[in-house]
Amino acid sequence: MPSVVIGLALLAFWLYCLFDVITTPDQAVRNLPKVLWVLIVVLLVDLGGLFWLLLGRPLAAAGAVREPKETFGPLASRGGQRGPAPRGPEDDPEFLRHLERRLRDED
Repeated sequence: MPSVVIGLALLAFWLYCLFDVITTPDQAVRNLPKVLWVLIVVLLVDLGGLFWLLLGRPLAAAGAVREPKETFGPLASRGGQRGPAPRGPEDDPEFLRHLERRLRDED
């Protein structure tokens, strides 16, 4: 019975590591290309998962939320810096200016 529990725990660990390697962005992987990390985790099973956590996983992934990097769109002109997000349309000064312009144009 204990060997079944240990086996299931190792399987869960291996699946977690494999999923983590696959979902990590290519540019965030450390030390080796992502494809090699996938092969290491698949072929070396639990030892490969341990190597991934210690040597390949991004350092920022421990407790940080990864956000996709925008290369175009409204944030590109500001260098990708986000200001505080408005809570509603009445809190967005740009929206209010646009609304005032529309109201003036209708008159």
